[in-house]
Amino acid sequence: MKRKIKIGQLGMGHNHGAAKMETVRKFPELFEVVGIAEPNEKWLRQRGALPAYAGLPVLDAGELLATPGLDAVLVETDVPELLKAAQMCIDAGKHIHLDKPAGQDIAAYARLLSDAEAGHLTVQLGYMYRYNPAVQYCLAKVKDGTLGELFAVDAVMSTEHPAEYRRWLRNFQGGTLYIFGCHLIDLVLSLWGMPESITAYQKKTFFDSVDVYDNGFAVLNYRQGVATVRASSVEVNGFGRRQLVVCGSKGSIEIKPLERPTVLCLTLKDYSSPYCDKKKIIPLPETAGRYDEMMLDFAKMVRGERKNPYSSAYELTLQKAILKACGFSEIDL
Repeated sequence: MKRKIKIGQLGMGHNHGAAKMETVRKFPELFEVVGIAEPNEKWLRQRGALPAYAGLPVLDAGELLATPGLDAVLVETDVPELLKAAQMCIDAGKHIHLDKPAGQDIAAYARLLSDAEAGHLTVQLGYMYRYNPAVQYCLAKVKDGTLGELFAVDAVMSTEHPAEYRRWLRNFQGGTLYIFGCHLIDLVLSLWGMPESITAYQKKTFFDSVDVYDNGFAVLNYRQGVATVRASSVEVNGFGRRQLVVCGSKGSIEIKPLERPTVLCLTLKDYSSPYCDKKKIIPLPETAGRYDEMMLDFAKMVRGERKNPYSSAYELTLQKAILKACGFSEIDL
């Protein structure tokens, strides 16, 4: 029997942190959770009693990273602190699952990835749609040529957030597009590669008197067309309209909603009447949890059974594209 992976969590401030810990604890045959650390007392008060953390030792960051035999860390701090916390873990020689997005300091992120690579350490980013079965189906159809040559991608990931959450978004120059659009830009680059240019259209609704970029839109320009990415924090039923539409010369795929439930439709060119809806719903395998496959894959990477399918070069390029889409004009692609 293989030795269990000793894992801890650094931070509770990220909104995905508790769900990641719940997922890890679903697989006690793979993971031994040694404890959690949260330097910020506010988050410890607000989230320390969540069921995901029940019974776990609460350590300080130094104690956690010094735990004998510790293999890996879930980096789940509040978003502005992610890079700093991740670098601490890499400096301590630990594999990390780093929640997204990966910071607004490209130089610091480049150092993190370089140090991890030099130390043969895994850095898995928290882009859960990489493990969405409909997205994986779409990527396969693009790569095997089923859809032909791409000419358009439309991606939307919106929500209806309260004013308090939108005030929190002021921590980031990119606002909503930084937090949510990062998922979509990852999908676009995986499908179509790096664009020739990116143009940001950041808007503020000022709803509830909140001054923040809460209605973001970006255009990724390619030789044969464009990809559009939209993320809003004020859309009624935004979650229900999260979507990915991919159009090629031989067919198209629509995933809407992206999850809960995921609905996947495929249309292939058949030269019949263009004035009818010819899409077919594609059945998908049952999925137990949003993060199950991600954490199982992380375990394989930590054990050296699988190479990270996303290289450091790709992750760095992705973050540059995200920042460019958020209006960071000084970023060079």
